[in-house]
Amino acid sequence: MNKTELVQAIAEKTNLTKVQAKAALDATLMSIAGALKKDDKVALIGFGTFMVVKKEERQGINPATKEKITIPARKVVKFKPGTDLDLK
Repeated sequence: MNKTELVQAIAEKTNLTKVQAKAALDATLMSIAGALKKDDKVALIGFGTFMVVKKEERQGINPATKEKITIPARKVVKFKPGTDLDLK
């Protein structure tokens, strides 16, 4: 499912127009991104939790040259599904 299909599904399930559904989705995504940029955790009960985790600097190998390289420390977004998110 892409963003357009998600907007369509939201519009159908909520009786909103596509424009209103897109605005609601955009606001939701911006709010989640804003919280994550502040290193806050976003917990959506019944769906899952988005969180920022810090990956430490580590050693790696460039596959093209087989040269050892240092992979810098960075922050990544992690998603932990909720128990109610049953994919069976």
